[in-house]
Amino acid sequence: MAVKTALTVGDVAKRSGVPVSTIHFYEAEGLIHGWRTAGNQRRYERAVLRYVALIQVSQRVGLSLRTIKDFFATIPTDRVLSAQDWHRLAEPWRALIDARIETLRRLRDEVDSCIGCGCLSLTDCPLRNPEDRLAGQGAGPRILMRPPAKSL
Repeated sequence: MAVKTALTVGDVAKRSGVPVSTIHFYEAEGLIHGWRTAGNQRRYERAVLRYVALIQVSQRVGLSLRTIKDFFATIPTDRVLSAQDWHRLAEPWRALIDARIETLRRLRDEVDSCIGCGCLSLTDCPLRNPEDRLAGQGAGPRILMRPPAKSL
């Protein structure tokens, strides 16, 4: 069986598990790229499936489309990337993903005792902010959003 080198939008949607409208949205946002045939139909390289998969997984862990698009902009399009290329390109994401993991770990470990409690009166509660003392540090849950402690 011959492998199709150019995929239709329907092919991409079916293979990636996202609606056609999402494929069109990703293209309109500049996350993926295709071309039009002489008959004005959209076509995509097979590699677009990797991009769509990376978008889906990245969004699932809370990365913004802007962050994803900025990452994609660093990927050379004039050649096939080597494993070394991918490792170099992914390095900035490691710190971002590690920070996301640390935030999720804190949420899991520090808030589970408060869920359903409603008291927010414990002195060690990560949501407690008596007299709004943390307002000077900025908006949001300041204790949960503090930078992770450096490990030795």
